[in-house]
Amino acid sequence: MADRPTARISSRKQPKQARSADLVAAILDAAVQVLTREGARRFTTARVAERAGVSIGSLYQYFPNKAAILFRLQSDEWSQTSRMMRRILDDADRPPLDRLRVLVRAFIRSECEEAAVRIALGDAAPLYRDAPEARRAKEGAERMFQDFMREVLPGHAEATRDLAADLIRTTLSEVGRRFSETPRSGDEIDSYAEAVADMFCAYLDSLKRR
Repeated sequence: MADRPTARISSRKQPKQARSADLVAAILDAAVQVLTREGARRFTTARVAERAGVSIGSLYQYFPNKAAILFRLQSDEWSQTSRMMRRILDDADRPPLDRLRVLVRAFIRSECEEAAVRIALGDAAPLYRDAPEARRAKEGAERMFQDFMREVLPGHAEATRDLAADLIRTTLSEVGRRFSETPRSGDEIDSYAEAVADMFCAYLDSLKRR
């Protein structure tokens, strides 16, 4: 029973040739268009295949069902966000709290730019949120922030660092989600991101003084 979610959301096969890779890219691009226009409830493999201009059989060669397509879109988003966050947090040329400010700005800007797809994927989350891949993505983000807190708070207890990592990670995710649900101007995004970064940095500064 535990293996079934993986089977439902896993791709049937990975493209090995350029032509196959182009086909998968076309399917995923069409999936984004269908998802943003139709929403998660009206998202179907038939609509995706029609939008991509491919047969349903060609689509099923790579994605066994709509959950597999949606999870691939979500996995790609997780991977892109994780790479961005890791690149910023690992930038040793910047002081740690400067890195955190850069991260907050980049994350909130990204949330606003991708709001339509992210909201639709959130509606589809019940199809895959309990899958092992989803748990691993969450655990990867947790470890990233835990590693960062070891650098920011080297002399503190592990429990304190873990709490700080969890508070910042979950707060950033939640405020980014809620803020991006309404269309925002560039100035609004920058002002909000600076305020969130000020809050996080003040919190970490207070911990460092203890």
